[in-house]
Amino acid sequence: MNIVLVHGAWADGSSWRGVIGRLQQAGHNVTAPQFPLTTLADNVARLRQVLAVQDGPTVVAGHSYGGQIMTALGTDAPNAVALVYVAGFGLDEGESIGALLGQGEPTPAVAHIRTGDQGFAWLPQDPFVDHFAPDVDPADANIMYAVQQPLAWSALDDVMGTPAWKNLPSWYAVAQHDEVIPPDAERLFAQRMGATVVELASSHVVMVSHAEETADLIETAVQGVTE
Repeated sequence: MNIVLVHGAWADGSSWRGVIGRLQQAGHNVTAPQFPLTTLADNVARLRQVLAVQDGPTVVAGHSYGGQIMTALGTDAPNAVALVYVAGFGLDEGESIGALLGQGEPTPAVAHIRTGDQGFAWLPQDPFVDHFAPDVDPADANIMYAVQQPLAWSALDDVMGTPAWKNLPSWYAVAQHDEVIPPDAERLFAQRMGATVVELASSHVVMVSHAEETADLIETAVQGVTE
């Protein structure tokens, strides 16, 4: 099976490293491209570009803002046959991440976001290690901090159109100790999309601290669309 892995904000394709190796060993064709993290339209165009060159049915997995990107594929999702959300945003039509995050007090990680003069947001080193990746070995978390890709803050105001999960079967990994997206919000995303759900005692970076379980969930999705 073809599998495309979509990274989120303050990360890059290398964040899927532990998952990639496991899926490749299982015989899958895995792609983990880089995304510009500028506008939602730019990110979706990049994902469609990657999907269009796959040689057949493809399972798409997205972490965090990567869930937003794959959700925004809508009804134009070349080769995609399933979606796997890994502590990812799974918005419905008319919603935006900014409006969601604006409800109530900010989560510990979001409270430490910094935005530069050019409008790109990033996490400083200590909050990154303490709240974004607290269950990752600190040496590895500091490397993740060093390669993080900032997100255009304006992208949080992009409004979702028809979500892809209305047309494709979905799986969802809830991060019980997430300090970026509230775990209850993840449960709501999963419930309303009718996803098959696993809950993991994980921080936000599930694909790093729980790479084996993440790969297993993606494998379950593969089996779900091939049986």
